[in-house]
Order: sequence, then C-alpha cells, then structure tokens
Amino acid sequence: MTSPKEKIVVLSGAGVSAESGLKTFRDANGLWEGHDVTKVATPQAFEANPELVLEFYNQRRKQLKTVYPNKAHKLIAELEQYYDVQIITQNVDDLHERAGSSKVLHLHGELFKVRPKNNPEKIIEWTEDLVIGDVDENNVQLRPHVVWFGESVPKMLEALPLVEQADILIVVGTSLQVYPAASLINYVKSNAKIFLIDPKPELQEYGKLKIFVEPATSGMERLFNILIS
Repeated sequence: MTSPKEKIVVLSGAGVSAESGLKTFRDANGLWEGHDVTKVATPQAFEANPELVLEFYNQRRKQLKTVYPNKAHKLIAELEQYYDVQIITQNVDDLHERAGSSKVLHLHGELFKVRPKNNPEKIIEWTEDLVIGDVDENNVQLRPHVVWFGESVPKMLEALPLVEQADILIVVGTSLQVYPAASLINYVKSNAKIFLIDPKPELQEYGKLKIFVEPATSGMERLFNILIS
C-alpha cells in the first residue's frame, strides 16, 4: 500500500502569468493596460460606465486567447506526478488549467465566465465579447465573473481549509500585498515548509520560509528540482 502523497498548496498571482505576456495592474502605478483600475475594476465603475468596463474585459479575453502557459505553469502541473497539488490563484486567466493542473481554485473569478449582475452564484461559460444587451433568461444584464476592488471574495471560505492542510506552501507570482488573499499564508501549519518565488520579495521572514529571488519560471525550475530530488 503506497503512502499518501504530501500536499502542496500553490498560491499564485499575476507574476506567473506575466511571463506569458499578461500585464499586471501593479506594474505601472495602478494602471492596467493603460487604464486606471478604479475606472474598470470596481462596482462603481460598472454602474457609471458599463460599456467601458465590458470593453476592457473584452480586450482581456481577446488577449488571453493569444498567450500560452509558460514553464512555471507547466512545472506546477507536473508536480502532480509527485504530490497532491492544489492551486489557489488570484489570476482570472485559465493558464494553470491549460498547463494541465487539475485542482485550481480561482479566488478572483475567471475571464471566460460571466454572471448576471444580480446573482453571483449563476456562473455562465463565456469566451467571446460581452456587451450591453447580453442578458440571462430573466433579462438581467451579464457582467464579468471577476471579483472587483471593493467586492467580497467568497472563495476565501474554500481556500482557508486547503491552506491549513498544506505540508508545503509555494507562493509564486504574488507579492502578498492584495488582501484578503495575502492573509492565507497565516493559516499554514507551524511545521509546513514555505517557498516564496518573487524577483522583488517584500516578505523577508515567516516561519520555515525559503525565498527564491527570481522570476516565476526560473524560480519554479529550481524549486521543482529540489522537490522531486
């Protein structure tokens, strides 16, 4: 009888997908693809100018179709051959899934899904443009299935017990500055190993923390070799 695999939880952020060509809003003084995030990523923005918000996410959806998983995504997926791997991502792209990861929890929603603006539970697959007049069967306007600034993050309730079970926590592509996601690191077991991959780490000391000061792809390559050796 084989022993159960150790559990790895990967907490991933925009830095993983940046190396595939997806821009992050933190890279340029709060601008995301040239837009002030408060004008395109808040409930107030959607009420004030829904056309602008929908077009912004239409462009993000188009862009996502042009990029591919990078080495970091692929190595995280490959870890499933050796460990029980759960991904908790702040990213709204599907690059972890395309790389082959089987267990991915999206804290902040998904670009290829939409929902009626009055019902966050009714999720609809959607890969094309979303415009004013796209409604559900109750004639309610659809909006991106993305958690905007100022909105609650209901998936945190699923993420917390997953982190508590981790034998190994890998933090990659996130500076741990966006809450509540950043608070997840506080829920790891005291004996869990923690690896942080970040070219400019803001967290320096935390429990059994080892830091790789480098981008996601090269950092994951180095960590992968350590974890399977």
